[in-house]
Amino acid sequence: MIHPINLTEKFGLFSDHWAPKVVVDLGDLWVKLAKMKGEFVWHAHEHEDELFFVVKGNLRIKLRDGELRLGPGELVVIPKGVEHLPEADEEVHVMLIEPKTTRNTGNVHDDRTVDTLEHI
Repeated sequence: MIHPINLTEKFGLFSDHWAPKVVVDLGDLWVKLAKMKGEFVWHAHEHEDELFFVVKGNLRIKLRDGELRLGPGELVVIPKGVEHLPEADEEVHVMLIEPKTTRNTGNVHDDRTVDTLEHI
């Protein structure tokens, strides 16, 4: 059945940071929601581009040659192979659109790596 998805309601279903949740299956892509706070890990995705869309709050994405600052309603695509480190002083709500093969920590495996994604 086709029905609209309310992002505010979906963000209300979880509180953990850095653990993306799948909200839409879009062919070879997933649309994910994540809450982010603090600093993540430096990583890259060898084969996948990654789209960050800020729904609420402010997100910094550090790059090896600078940094990006995104506010509500702004998005950026991090091309495959580009090392980056997402960071937020206060909690930020982000929608991610990326291939289903994309692991949240890319080429790094640590305690924040999510191998099995929850669908909400």
